[in-house]
Amino acid sequence: MEAFKTILDRARKRHGGDSGLQAHLPDVRSPAALKRTRDDRWLAEMTRCTFQAGFVWRVINQKWDDFEDVFFGFPPEKIVLLSPEQIDRIASNPRIVRNRQKVLCVQANAQFILDIGKEHGSFGRFVASWPEDDHIGLFNVLKKRGARLGGMTGQRVLRSLGKDTFIVTGDVVRCLQRAGVDIRDNPTSARDLKRVQAAFNQWHEESDRPYSHISRICALSV
Repeated sequence: MEAFKTILDRARKRHGGDSGLQAHLPDVRSPAALKRTRDDRWLAEMTRCTFQAGFVWRVINQKWDDFEDVFFGFPPEKIVLLSPEQIDRIASNPRIVRNRQKVLCVQANAQFILDIGKEHGSFGRFVASWPEDDHIGLFNVLKKRGARLGGMTGQRVLRSLGKDTFIVTGDVVRCLQRAGVDIRDNPTSARDLKRVQAAFNQWHEESDRPYSHISRICALSV
């Protein structure tokens, strides 16, 4: 497999050297900081990312203060108690994007967060303690136990709140393929995802860089 240094050099050339590249790299928060992240912030980010999926991100961001208000700050313990009538009123509120199925996802993900909290103390503790060499396993938990958190949606939730993780975007896939990783254009099978994880683990060992930085550098190299 291609060495990460070769990928890094390509990204440097395309984006103005180290200083230009640095401006594109995401923030990574420590495990201690992740543990302190309140459950309402996890639910808020899950909601933002699920509503943005298949929609214009800018519109969701412009309406975000209204989302926070309509869902009264996203406390999971209150969201799970919403009645069907309250769900209907929220889903028809013009202050947010009116999509009843996605509103129902907010309630489902509130229950997901509470369930994880019972098992691990809080959702932040659960995410912070997940082993860094098995991001694919964490993605699978989000996909199977959460609502509409499969694919890049769950990955974006983690990245947005500072978890050190890669995101399997189209550009990242092309970088992996160019590096010699035998995966399909849409790597969703267990076989392909295992190879993606193995490649990132190898590059992490080679470079000692955060997974999220390696991921972004891969995308910027193609």
